[in-house]
Amino acid sequence: MKAAPFDFVRATALSDVFAAFERHGDDARIVAGGQSLMPMMNMRLAAPRVLVDINHIAELNGVSETDGTLRIGALTRHQELGVNALVAEHAPLLTMASTHIAHPAIRNRGTFGGSLSHADPAAELPACAIASDAVINAVSSSRGERSIKAVDFFLGTFHTALEPDEILVSVDIPIIGAAERVAFDELARRQGDYALVGLAAKGTIEGKTFKDLRLVFFSVADRPILATETIATLEGKDYSPDTVTVAEAALEVD
Repeated sequence: MKAAPFDFVRATALSDVFAAFERHGDDARIVAGGQSLMPMMNMRLAAPRVLVDINHIAELNGVSETDGTLRIGALTRHQELGVNALVAEHAPLLTMASTHIAHPAIRNRGTFGGSLSHADPAAELPACAIASDAVINAVSSSRGERSIKAVDFFLGTFHTALEPDEILVSVDIPIIGAAERVAFDELARRQGDYALVGLAAKGTIEGKTFKDLRLVFFSVADRPILATETIATLEGKDYSPDTVTVAEAALEVD
C-alpha cells in the first residue's frame, strides 16, 4: 500500500496554514500525528494533494489552567493526557481514557485535536469531550475565532462542525468540582482494538442522589451519544435497584 503523490508544507505559524488553505483549497489537509490520515492515504481512501504539517506551531501546544477552566492545546499527545499533572487533577476523565487508546506507539504520536477533528465514532476522546462539557476553539483567517460546544461539534462519522478553512486550536474543559465523579470503560476484543461499546461519564452523587449527570456512549452510532433519556431517569433520584432498572429501559430510547 502506498499513498498517492502529494506536496508537503511545514507550517510554523497559523498564517502558514491559512496561506496553504487559500492557495490549495480542498486539496490541502492538515497532518499532526498522522495516526488516522496516513493509513487512510496508504489505502487510497484519502488522497490530498497537499499535506500541511502543523507540528511546529508552538501556540498549539501546552496545557494550562485559568479561572476554573483547563485549556488543552490541539497538539497535546494522547500520551501527555495520561501523565500530565494538570489533566489528572482537573480533567481525570481524559487520564482514564488515554490508556484505552490503541497502543503506545500511536499514543506517542496521536493528538487530542486530531482525534476530535477526525471524529471517529469509535474513538474515546470525542465522548470524553462531550461528557466533560468541553468547548472546542477553532480559528479561520477570514472569520477569526469561534467556540463550539463539544455536544454540537460531532455531526457524523468523520464529520464535524469545522468549516473547510478552520483549524482546531484548543479545547476548554471546566475543572472538575470537589463533589464530581468521573468514570470510563469500554469493551473491546483485545487491548488496543476499537471499542465495541464504551461509556464516558461525569456527575455528582450527593449521598445517594444523582445530579448533573453526563453519560456519553461511543461506538454505538455515527457519533458519541449523550444519553439524555437515561440521564432524565436518574437525575435527582437516589441510587436503588429500581432506579437502575428504569435507567436500563431508558437506554433503549437513547
